[in-house]
Amino acid sequence: MKKLIIPTLVLLVMGCDKEDTTPDTTPDAAVNTLTEYVLVNKIFQDVGNSNGDAILDAENSAGSSAAKTTPNTTSQVEITVSPADFVNFPKTITVDFKDGTLGQDGVLRKGVVSIVSTNWYGAPGSKHTATFDSYYHNDYKVEGTHVVENLGANADGYLEYSVEIADGKITTKTGDVIQYEEDSKRTWISGSQTPLNIWDDEYLLDGLQMGISSSGLDYSLSTIEPLHFVLVPRGVKSGVLSVELGDIKDIELNYTNSTITILGTTYPFTK
Repeated sequence: MKKLIIPTLVLLVMGCDKEDTTPDTTPDAAVNTLTEYVLVNKIFQDVGNSNGDAILDAENSAGSSAAKTTPNTTSQVEITVSPADFVNFPKTITVDFKDGTLGQDGVLRKGVVSIVSTNWYGAPGSKHTATFDSYYHNDYKVEGTHVVENLGANADGYLEYSVEIADGKITTKTGDVIQYEEDSKRTWISGSQTPLNIWDDEYLLDGLQMGISSSGLDYSLSTIEPLHFVLVPRGVKSGVLSVELGDIKDIELNYTNSTITILGTTYPFTK
C-alpha cells in the first residue's frame, strides 16, 4: 500500500503547487496515515475472523467440558466456555493465546480475548462483545471493544452481521498509537456451510471506518461498493472506497480495477 500511494500523492502535491492551493496535509503524513489504516484495518478484520472462529469452536465443544484446548502450530489456544452447556446465556468465552500461538496464516497471537455472547454465532439477534487483555497481533497491541450482532439472512440467503468497533487502538512496538472506529455490515457470502474451517470464508464489508493516525491526522473511509474479503490468500478482491485524509477530501480507492483517483486524476496500483 505504501508504494501504491507515494507516487500518486507526490503528483497530487506537485499539481497543487502549480495552482498555489497546496493542502495543509503533507504527502508524508498522508502516506503514513493510509499505511497505518491498512495495518489497523487488517488487524481488526483478523480479530473479527478469529473471534467468530472461537465462538463456533465453543459451540462445538459446549456440554463436553468446561474448557477446551485447541492445538495450533507452535503452541496451544485454550478456549474456556462459562457456563459450559448449550442453553444458558449469556456465555463468557475466554480465548487464551498464552505467550504466543502461531496461526496457519502466519500471525503470532498472544494474550487473552474475552467474548460475551448472548446466543450462538448463527442465531439471529445474537450479540458478541469482545474485549482484550494484553492481546497482541504479532508485535501490535490491540485494545478496544469489538461488537458483532447477527442480523439474520438477507434476501439472497446470506447471513449479515453488524460490526461496531469502539475505542479501537493499536500500539506499535515503538509506542506509536493508531486510533480506529468502525460501524459496518459484514455479509458472509462463502464458507458458512463449513463453520469449523474459517479459511474458506469470504465476506463483503460495507460501512464507515475512521480514526486518527499516530501523527494526529484524521482519516475516514466509506464504501461506495462493498469490499470483498478473502482469507486465502488474505486480501481484498474488489470494492471501492471513498477516502478523506485531513483536508484532502476527494480520494477514491478502487480495488476492482486497481486504481486510485485523487482530485479527479486516476492512477494504477498493484493490490
